[in-house]
Amino acid sequence: MKNLLFIFAFLFSFYFVSAQSKPDALVLYRNGNYADAIKVCEQEIAANPKNIDSYCVLCWSLVRNRQYAEGELRATEARKIAPADVRLMEILAEAYYYQGKNGLALDMFRTYIANAPSNAARIGNAYYYMGEIYIRQGKYQHADISMTMSVYTEPLVDIWWTRCGYAREMAGSYATALEAYSKALELKASNGDAARGKERVAARLR
Repeated sequence: MKNLLFIFAFLFSFYFVSAQSKPDALVLYRNGNYADAIKVCEQEIAANPKNIDSYCVLCWSLVRNRQYAEGELRATEARKIAPADVRLMEILAEAYYYQGKNGLALDMFRTYIANAPSNAARIGNAYYYMGEIYIRQGKYQHADISMTMSVYTEPLVDIWWTRCGYAREMAGSYATALEAYSKALELKASNGDAARGKERVAARLR
């Protein structure tokens, strides 16, 4: 009996240590170790080609590691397995965005917003990226709408308020631009872009 208990305890400790020592791709990603996260995900996908969680972390890591073309490729590959996974929609849209594929990015961000829950983690980011694309295109009223949605969703990001102010300023909505720049400065007093923007629109309103 004692021998059996000893063997059981040994096996349990062996598997526990093995599980603990196995690299966690999501932890690596969250710690900014994108290259290592990519390696772990590739190993997991090789072992299980339908592991969508591994694909998601892989694509997040590729995009954060500025491997945008590969991120697009792998997200597209993963969506053949799980076309309804909203995580893949959003990261694919980001991969498009960073490559300047504005039309594809807008379409995919819209698809993500239409399918994701209203409290999904990346909803605010999606609206922000859409706003940036509209700024690229000179569609400032559209940009205002998207940026306003981004700060409504996540009101504590000073850079988003700054860009919201810029979109409104470029659309000629100086009073609301002043409000956005002021909010950005409330959140971060050292935000130089917001301070300069506030000064510009305040001069327009005099």
